[in-house]
Formats: sequence, C-alpha cells, structure tokens
Amino acid sequence: MEAEIVSRTKKKQHVEELQKLGAALIALPAATLAALDLPAQLLAAVHDAQRFTSHGALRRQVQFIGKIMRKIDPEPVRTAVEAITNQSATVRARQKRLEQWRERLIADDAALTAFASEHTGTDLQAMRALIRNARKEIAEQKPPRAQRELFRLIREFSEQE
Repeated sequence: MEAEIVSRTKKKQHVEELQKLGAALIALPAATLAALDLPAQLLAAVHDAQRFTSHGALRRQVQFIGKIMRKIDPEPVRTAVEAITNQSATVRARQKRLEQWRERLIADDAALTAFASEHTGTDLQAMRALIRNARKEIAEQKPPRAQRELFRLIREFSEQE
C-alpha cells in the first residue's frame, strides 16, 4: 500500500481551515461553548484566547488552537459551529421580516389589511392606535415608544401562527 502524498499547499490550507474554525469558536459566547462538549484542552485554549486583547497574542493563540484541533476530529466541531451560525442567521432573518412589517404598517394604510389577512386574530384596533401613535412620534421626532410597542405586537401575532 502506498501512502497518499499530500502537497505542502494542501497541508497549509488544512491548517488555515482549522485556525479559522478556532477563530469561530473564539467568537462564540461562553454558554454556547460549554454546550458544544469540546475537549478540555481545546476549551481552555479558547477561553484563554477570549481574554487576550493583544493582536499578536491572539494570533499565536489561534495558531495554538489550530494545532490542538489537528489532534482531534474537527468535523463535529465544524458541524456544531455551522449549526449555531445558521440558527443565528435564521433569527436575524426573522427579525428583519418583522421590522419590514413595522415599516410597511407605518408607511401605508393598506399594509394593515395585508397583515390582518396573513395573521388571523389580529387586534386591529390596537394596531391602528399604535400605528397612529408611531406616525405621530416620527413627525414630532419623539422617542420611538409606540414603534417598539408595534414591533412587539407584530412579533406576538407572528409567533401565534
């Protein structure tokens, strides 16, 4: 059996991928890291990297994390990080849709009819009052209290479905 020859470039690319994965781990909050079930040495190195403020120290720590990851199977870690990233992207997309509804409702009277047809059980009277107050706040350049209330109401009606 011949051993497969891996070029130096491929080895470097693999190391850089592991370092990028390590940098993604560093960006995660501590509670999320604890839920990932990482090896103790890797978890300690990531926690250390999160404390560093010096660019050089952080760069060296990312290289060290990459070295640790060469000794373990990185696929479960990669899969978990991708799942977390996709989950937060879904949350951001939902948030954006809700904000777009709020903007449409404030800008156009016909949007309330469209919203009510999509979301059954909508309290139209409360929505109209909040839209009216939000428009007034915008015109008078007041803090967006009614706009926030309108957003909360839109979120509640969207979650009911």
